[in-house]
Order: sequence, then C-alpha cells, then structure tokens
Amino acid sequence: MKTLTLVRHAKSSWSDAHLSDRKRPLNKRGKRDAPAMGKRIARHGIRPSLIISSPAKRAWSTAKLIAAEIAYPIEFLQREDSLYLASLDEILGVIVAQDNRFNNMMIVGHNPGMTDFANFLSPGLTNNLPTAGVVSVQIDQDDWNLYEQPTTELLVYDYPKKGL
Repeated sequence: MKTLTLVRHAKSSWSDAHLSDRKRPLNKRGKRDAPAMGKRIARHGIRPSLIISSPAKRAWSTAKLIAAEIAYPIEFLQREDSLYLASLDEILGVIVAQDNRFNNMMIVGHNPGMTDFANFLSPGLTNNLPTAGVVSVQIDQDDWNLYEQPTTELLVYDYPKKGL
C-alpha cells in the first residue's frame, strides 16, 4: 500500500507587481494557514517519508511550514522544477519516477494541476482544491506506477475554511 498526499500551496501575495510569478511569497493568510494545515495533517496521522515541492517561493514556503509542523526534516525536502504549474500528466511523471521504497509521499504544488490530480485519484472530489488544501489517499498497490487509474481510498480532504 502507498499513501499519496497532495497539498496546494497556501495563499500567495500579489502586492509586488514587479516580482516574477515564481518569486511571489505567501501573504499573511498563507503564513497562517500553512502551519495550521500542518498541524491538521499531523492530527490526521499523515507521516510522509518523502516531500517534493514545486520550486516556486509560495509552494516551497508552504512545504517548509508544513514540514516543521509534522517534524519532517527540512533538509530532506526536495524541489522538483517540473512541478511548477504542473499539469496532471507532469505531476504523474514526478510521482512514477520515485523510488518504491517510499511508501508515503507528499507533493506540494499549484492549481489547476493539483485539483485535476486530486480528481484523478478520487473522481468527482472537488471542482477546486482551495489554497493550503490537502487531499490524501491510500493506494492499493506496492509501486508508484499510477498510469492506470489506481484503486484508492480517500483518507483526508481538508482545507483551511473547512468546518468553519
């Protein structure tokens, strides 16, 4: 069995029009929501053995804030350039390339790819994975070859405003 967790980066700032998209930081709400979601991820019992993030500042910051809350060593975080604004197929490519010894993986990235991939894993789940949203599924297989529609069990669908 494998566990795959998708995290959409937390809310980013648009206050500096001169920054490139990759360099946009988290805004105040994003800096609040990412660690809060990290705490909720820990409460859900999600313990990734591998976290891979888009290199965009907002995604990388989200990954670091979540990692701190779940006691995942920051130095083990991985950046993957192809996750920047990745499509479903590009996200899939990153996942299938990972070593099968990792049984619990987290991917931190962007919409619309994260929503598309969440719906690939759990059809009809959502029309929009909110910022700092988390989807975690258990996959009924022993490898990361997800090219065929995998059999999954939804473990977590959570986001900052859920339950408010």
